[in-house]
Amino acid sequence: MTVLPVVALVVAKAPVPGLAKTRLATSVGDRGAADIAAAALLDTLDAVAAAPVQARVVALTGDLDDACAAADIRRRLEAFTVVPQRGEDFADRLANAHADAATAAGNGAVLQIGMDTPQVSAEILAECAEELLEAQAVLGLADDGGWWVLGVSDASMADCLRAVPMSRRDTGALTLAALYARGVNVHLVGELADVDTVDDIDAVRRVCASGSRFVRATRTVRV
Repeated sequence: MTVLPVVALVVAKAPVPGLAKTRLATSVGDRGAADIAAAALLDTLDAVAAAPVQARVVALTGDLDDACAAADIRRRLEAFTVVPQRGEDFADRLANAHADAATAAGNGAVLQIGMDTPQVSAEILAECAEELLEAQAVLGLADDGGWWVLGVSDASMADCLRAVPMSRRDTGALTLAALYARGVNVHLVGELADVDTVDDIDAVRRVCASGSRFVRATRTVRV
């Protein structure tokens, strides 16, 4: 398989009970939410590790020593370059993560996802990377109004995220508008559902691989 000259970037938070997936925790408890977050992160890392990309980076925040599935996560991260998240707010951390990933990997083209879409596969990521090689940027909207993937051919294009309000119903539209305002040609890729609350679980679980950690972690969750 041809290796694509793209850096795959995962922006992740250590799945610490009480700090991870706090909206989900109101339904399944702090430990349950952290276990689900850990499963989603590991499934995501597996997909990125299998994708035919030049380099793989994780921008991480939080203390893995206190996280669920810490040993499994540490082992999986051995296949990645890990950089700390930095910035005053989430928008700054996203923009900085793009720059840090490009610097760490020596490549300006960065394809970034989070840990809320455990249904993502190596094949989906490869398709997004291939789209990125034909455009200045790619954006995949999420069904809650945000976005699940952003790829930029030059990491500096992600600076526009600093002015975009995050975690809102219009974050995806505002991100697209911010890229257009910089004169960036954007290819839209497929929309995915992400996991923020218990109501999101079933839609994501139905399209995950049957043996995925996320499916196992949410088997007893009824929505």
